[in-house]
Amino acid sequence: MKTLLENLGLAEYYDKKLTLQTVLQIGKNSITDAPIQHLSDLPWLFLKRLMMLQRTARNVKCTQSDEAEDSEWDDEQDSAESNCSQLVNPLDILTAVFLCSDSFLQQEMTVKMSMCQFAVPLLLPNNDTNQITLMLWAMRDIVKKYKPHSLSDSSRFVQERIAQSDLPLVSFVRLGRCNISKSEILNKLLSNPQQYTDTFVHFNMDCGNINKKISDGLVEMAWYLPCGNKNIDVFPGPVAIANLRGDIQKFETEYSFLCKASAAMFVFFESQLLDSELISSQSQKSTPQLFFVGNNSNEDIRHTVKNLNLKRGNFIFKAKQNDADFVDKIKIKLQDAIKNSNHKMSVVRMAEIARNLGISVDEDADECQFAKARANEITSKINDIVQFKKTELPLQGDILMKLAKLEKEECRLKEVEDKNIDEYKNDLQMQQKDLREKQYRKNMSATMSCFISALSVSTIERAYFLKWLRIDLENHSHKVLPQLRELYKQKCQDVCGNKKDIAELDKKISNSSLGVEHFIREMSQLYESAISLSENALYRKQLEHLPRLCAQLLLDGYSLELVDGDSSNIPVKWLSSVFSELNTIVKPKNKIKVVTVLGVQSSGKSTLLNTMFGVQFAVSSGRCTRGAFMQLINVTEACNADLNSDYIVIIDTEGLKSPELAQLDNSYEHDNELATIVVGLSDVTIVNIAMENSTEMKDILQIIVHAFLRMKEIGKKHTCLFVHQNVADVSAHDSNMRDRKFLLEQLDEMTQAAAKMENKLEFKKFTDVMNYDTKTGDYYIPGLWHGNPPMAPVSIGYSESVYTLRKRIMEVFRCYKPSNINEFLKWTEDLWTAVKFEKFIFSFRNSLVADAYIKLCTEYNRWDWTLRKQMHTWASEAKTKILNYGKFENSEKHTIEDVRCNLLQEANVELSKGEDEIINKIKSYYKQGDGHVELVESYRQDFINSAKSLKTELLNSISRKLDDAVSRRNGMIKVEGIKKTYMDSIEKKVLNLLKDCREKKSDMSDSMLDKAFENMWQETVRTLSYTGLQSEDIMTRVFHHLRNSLQSRGSSMAQKLDKVKGLNDQGHGKIVVDKDKNFISKWFFQNQIKITQEMSDNLIMDCWEFVRAKGKSKDDYDDTYIREILNMIDEKLKAHEDLKLKEDFELALKLHICGFASREFQKIHNKFIQENNPLTALEKAKQTYHRKFIDLYRERDQCQNTADEFMRKCLEPAFERYISENLGMEMADKMVTGENSAIFGTRTTFQISILKNLLLESKFETYLRFIKSYERSVKVFIFDRVKKHFLGENRIVKLEEALVNTVVSEIIQAIEEAEQNPNIHDIKGFIQDICRKLQKRLVIPKDAVDKISTLNNANPKKIAECLQCSVKDMHESLKRSCSVTPFQIKIDHLQIKPQDVLFRRVHGCGKQCPFCEAPCEAGGEDHTKHFVSIHRPKGLGRYRFDDSEKLVTDICTTSVNSEQKFKCHDTNDQWHLYKEYSKIYPDWRIDPDSSIEASAYWKYVMVKFNDKFAKEYNAKPADIPSPWRKISMADAEKSLV
Repeated sequence: MKTLLENLGLAEYYDKKLTLQTVLQIGKNSITDAPIQHLSDLPWLFLKRLMMLQRTARNVKCTQSDEAEDSEWDDEQDSAESNCSQLVNPLDILTAVFLCSDSFLQQEMTVKMSMCQFAVPLLLPNNDTNQITLMLWAMRDIVKKYKPHSLSDSSRFVQERIAQSDLPLVSFVRLGRCNISKSEILNKLLSNPQQYTDTFVHFNMDCGNINKKISDGLVEMAWYLPCGNKNIDVFPGPVAIANLRGDIQKFETEYSFLCKASAAMFVFFESQLLDSELISSQSQKSTPQLFFVGNNSNEDIRHTVKNLNLKRGNFIFKAKQNDADFVDKIKIKLQDAIKNSNHKMSVVRMAEIARNLGISVDEDADECQFAKARANEITSKINDIVQFKKTELPLQGDILMKLAKLEKEECRLKEVEDKNIDEYKNDLQMQQKDLREKQYRKNMSATMSCFISALSVSTIERAYFLKWLRIDLENHSHKVLPQLRELYKQKCQDVCGNKKDIAELDKKISNSSLGVEHFIREMSQLYESAISLSENALYRKQLEHLPRLCAQLLLDGYSLELVDGDSSNIPVKWLSSVFSELNTIVKPKNKIKVVTVLGVQSSGKSTLLNTMFGVQFAVSSGRCTRGAFMQLINVTEACNADLNSDYIVIIDTEGLKSPELAQLDNSYEHDNELATIVVGLSDVTIVNIAMENSTEMKDILQIIVHAFLRMKEIGKKHTCLFVHQNVADVSAHDSNMRDRKFLLEQLDEMTQAAAKMENKLEFKKFTDVMNYDTKTGDYYIPGLWHGNPPMAPVSIGYSESVYTLRKRIMEVFRCYKPSNINEFLKWTEDLWTAVKFEKFIFSFRNSLVADAYIKLCTEYNRWDWTLRKQMHTWASEAKTKILNYGKFENSEKHTIEDVRCNLLQEANVELSKGEDEIINKIKSYYKQGDGHVELVESYRQDFINSAKSLKTELLNSISRKLDDAVSRRNGMIKVEGIKKTYMDSIEKKVLNLLKDCREKKSDMSDSMLDKAFENMWQETVRTLSYTGLQSEDIMTRVFHHLRNSLQSRGSSMAQKLDKVKGLNDQGHGKIVVDKDKNFISKWFFQNQIKITQEMSDNLIMDCWEFVRAKGKSKDDYDDTYIREILNMIDEKLKAHEDLKLKEDFELALKLHICGFASREFQKIHNKFIQENNPLTALEKAKQTYHRKFIDLYRERDQCQNTADEFMRKCLEPAFERYISENLGMEMADKMVTGENSAIFGTRTTFQISILKNLLLESKFETYLRFIKSYERSVKVFIFDRVKKHFLGENRIVKLEEALVNTVVSEIIQAIEEAEQNPNIHDIKGFIQDICRKLQKRLVIPKDAVDKISTLNNANPKKIAECLQCSVKDMHESLKRSCSVTPFQIKIDHLQIKPQDVLFRRVHGCGKQCPFCEAPCEAGGEDHTKHFVSIHRPKGLGRYRFDDSEKLVTDICTTSVNSEQKFKCHDTNDQWHLYKEYSKIYPDWRIDPDSSIEASAYWKYVMVKFNDKFAKEYNAKPADIPSPWRKISMADAEKSLV
């Protein structure tokens, strides 16, 4: 035996037994069909096939080599038996596997063998120890259902555990050698002519002719069970058949056992051995009746019969008969023997016989007996199941039903009527608390104490206990359930006529069911009631270990109830703890893939899963599935990488009811919830359709399509496989193409119907919501049984088709990213929350979806910022290039307009690259699948659209900047031309004067030189004609632009404009929003008036800031200024178009802003004209010219003076301008990408940060400013953040120094390169070369350069040295300035304020919730729906009740989940249901959520400042719901996470 076990690869399992978990785990062998090359593969192939109920399980052998084809010519082949070392008798494999398996695997193998109609081991021999074992435990789980002819009622049947059935046992044995194949004759005996089954392995089967090595002595057992049809049944009643392998001469103990247990015995004998002592001794006894089967009669046989006084009628000879006649003879004898004997025996009673003969019984193991006693201690109390459940499992039943109902009502608020919502919810919570206390007061029953104690023992004893308990409980249920179910089926054939009876029967079936799941459910309620106590409660601590016990059960292969089918409830706290414990036990190996099955009742769903994965879900022969259960199957390490998973989760569900049945108990809702949950949890959903005709599935499919649609909404578009059962035609797949097309058409129709109900009309086809392929998505599976049960084996077509389906599922799994156990838990919790709220279009309350969305927003914002920063740098350089146009290079080749066009084209190219890069990153992000991005698949297009909008936005911004730069440069070119003319004239005069002075022989004193210069200057100025800039009427130009912008608005606006004579009288004082001024509708609510006032105030302030910023520059007014202001006004009004403001208001607002802006712009223009008057400029330059004249005359070195002047008048102003334009953006970049990136990453995270900051300050004034003036408040918060960050660790100074260092390095490099340039011979060329090299970054004033270059005899080489020194001095000076200049002054001088950049980043679209005014947080600029994660009580937005004048406490998320109504200007002052808000505000998505946690933050704020808000809003304080007062500051902060 040892050699055989080694050859079969089982030697290591002889002592350390094989377990069921090992056999069921998913490995490479379990999903592939590689040829068997080695003997060690045979046991695994046998087990694999057996677990999948394949009738070929015993036909296992190694693949033959080519040489074997000629084996028939071998001279040595004299015997029919082959001694090939690569062939093993199936019975040896069977015996070896049983010997190397633990008792639970033996039991499962026995059950599967029985289903395949294989004979199962009764007595198992062990040649190594010479020990025989009775396999009672292995048979305990076999349940058979049959109809004996003796039953008077044709509708009745018998269903029982076969091991406990008292049946006549007929044994078949062999004495010596016999030419008749005993086993083959037995197979024919048990089979009717139309349904032959190889129940016993025989000589003519694969490898049946191979010599047995370890299986002689094996006694197998099979049963014949009638179906009740006399035309089909072989025997009218049940019969047990035993078959001893080997010669009884060698196995006397086994023979003795069979003699004592059998009612009859058939001995296949060798004629010479008939007089054996074994026969003679037994022939004298009355039982069993002996029958002798031989080939032919002869004289020796007749002589022996006479000597032993044997009955001649008990001899059966084959002689020349065919097998059919021969089998008929045996059948007649067998029937007579049974009829004439009352001797019946169960396997349980055989155990006593076995013990008396020294045969061990597998059930006698200590652990098994201890466990049996524990289970019996529980089940012995059961007299009436219904009463037992009430007394021993009191925490479920009515209490649990009420809890489940209250939990859903708290979310759905269907019965709130006109009650205060929060008070109503508080009442519901108090009722739930009372029920939990009631559960707690009931204490733990003695039964549950015993149950939990039994679970806390060793793994093996716990396994025995649970199996014994299940067996005992099912034995009790079998007394009533089968008949109730049969009656239920009959009544369902006429639903209309039996409505009341069916409903009562359904309830009876539920009440009469009792399984292990009820005890686990009681555990869950014990735990949930305990954790409702305080953390230090002793009772709570005593039960904290329960989830770990349950987690261990899951790992041991037991199923866990996900959905309580009786109360339609999910015990979330219990499951949460169980999954947490499970994750702790298995991590890091916690990756899972999920498959589930859905279908109608009794369509074979559980059997399908059991066959596919070898699991043990309850089937109709026991207790049908209620709710949903899950089991874990381990994935081997070898297969882990392939499937990217550590476990496969299998979910079995209760059958969905047909529409007719659903009407009886309103189970539509239950089925809908169940389908939504399991589909939501699954990677693959199998839709099980019984029978080829799918019309009966239409309404069931409707439910399933709804579930699929809801999953698609949150990005879970996973695979759907349709299984069509009971389709046996080999061409079914091809011939049913039309049916599949019809099914798909039906599914498309249902999808459209479901989409309409879910208000998601974009979904037109089923394939829009699920991955379904008509070529690979349908599987046709023949009926389960091959023939008529109970004698029918499992159809080989069924098991093979299921195996094909299993391989397909594994292929699909490879395509999906796994979840981990914690994520599975989150999905379960969030799905259940959604189901409770009937909130099937899932919201961002779903934590995984929210997390995925925030991650995507963060990534997108990072890409957005990178492009913005890149284009800001590009635009700055482009603008600088235009502002330097024509200064230091020849500008004749291109006009300034050409430069602008080229730059704009270049910008378009750069932005197109950036756009493509972002879109590719979005696609790549989705493709990589990081961060559960599949859950936000529906937002992909929003972000792509945002990338396109970003390009348009930036291109428009750059175009405006370039236009502005062109306008400014054109203005300066004219000024520079005039100045150049004047300076050239002065330079010429100075040089002439210098020449005259030098020609005089005598040396002139300083006073003489001064006088000569003064005379020359006065004479020259007198001769210059004034051609300076002319002052313009800017106010008129502004008014002209205003009129043009309003031209397209029609005659009404034109008439109103005609009445306005100009802007002189506009823009004074403050604009006040008032009904009386015809600005707004007469029925405009006070709330909207205040919003409009705030909006206009904020806009006016923004415009003032814009005007002041322009006033700080040295540029002339340009018409782009007023165009920008008008654009700001239009954008603000568009953002608030929901206010429906009248054009009178728009005109008044624009006139007001244009009034004060035009006056300021006039001042800017006048100042520019004054500062750029050529004569004034000459007067300012007079001293410089004088000094240079003296220096030239005295021939002094001008290098240092020139260098200092170049620094002071050219580089330092350019430097300041560069810092002013770039420091703000750099500061913003540090805030976005540095340690504050979490705050400014997304709009949602920013909102959370600002709300936390408000909570930290906890001041009413701060909250009021935040609510009333959101933009101002946010800008203050951002500025404070910026200030705090950059003052910390001297960051602002470091950043400035970094910018300064960069430019200083470029200046030094430019000086060095100019010095090395051989083409430069004078100071003018030298300075202009430096300016050319710096013009990309710095805007250097041309007139200053010209002044420095004139009248200069400095040596370029020498001035380079002086410039190097001056640059160092300037560098040090700038660094000192960075250190001492106050922060606020630095910010004031910035052209781009960091707080403004950051505000635009987090402000988003600017839309606010139409009810509570909370700002939209949707990512991207081009989102299709606005949403807010944290809504506020509407009273904070000034809502109050009309009659009481009290502030409103309702929150948007609660209101839209209720029957309440609202009215406002958008509803034309008509009442409208909150839950139908989307008809009024289609661009908004407000997710219903009435939980106490929703908006806990704002509830806390309202409680704290109730009186102050009431006073501020001229209202009465709100009636605060009592639950709100329990919210602490910590709770408020926690709700933000």
